[in-house]
Amino acid sequence: MDFEKLCEERYSLRKFSERPVEEEKLRKILEAGRNAPTAKNLQPHRIFVANSPEALEKVDACTTCHFHPPVVLIAAYDADAAWKREADGKNHGEIDTALAVSQMMLQAAELGLGTTYIGMFSPERLLEAFPQMKGLTPIALLPLGYPREDAHPSRLHRERRPMEEFVTFL
Repeated sequence: MDFEKLCEERYSLRKFSERPVEEEKLRKILEAGRNAPTAKNLQPHRIFVANSPEALEKVDACTTCHFHPPVVLIAAYDADAAWKREADGKNHGEIDTALAVSQMMLQAAELGLGTTYIGMFSPERLLEAFPQMKGLTPIALLPLGYPREDAHPSRLHRERRPMEEFVTFL
C-alpha cells in the first residue's frame, strides 16, 4: 500500500477478531517503534507487550475502553532519559513516545492489522499492575490485532477539516 493510501485508510479499530498476531508481524511493528525519530536520538520510549490472558486482564482493569484485542502495547517513557529543551526545560519524552506509537500504528495497518490509540486509562493503576514499569510515565495503550468481520471505521473517520484551517504558510 502506498503511504498516502495507508494514511487515508487506517482507522481506529474497536472490534478485534480472536486471531492471534503472528510473532513476525509483532516484531515488525515493534521495530517500527524502535526506529522512530526521537529528540537527540535519546530513545526514551519503552514498549510493553501485553499478550497473555493475565496481562490483558490487568490492562483491561486500568481503562474503560474494552475492545478485547489479542495484544495491547503499552507505551511509556523514561523522563530522565528524554531530551529537555534548553530554553524552558520541556521534556520531550511524551512527544518521542507518541512518534513511536504513530509509526507502530502505520506499520500495523500496512501489515493488515488494526489499532486504536487509547489515552483514557489510569496511569497509577497501570503502574501498580505492572511493577516492571516503575519509574516510567505511561502515555498510551495500543490495542492490536486483526479486524473482526463486522469491523468498520467510525462515521467520523472521513471527516477532516479543510487544510486552510490548520496550516498557515508564513
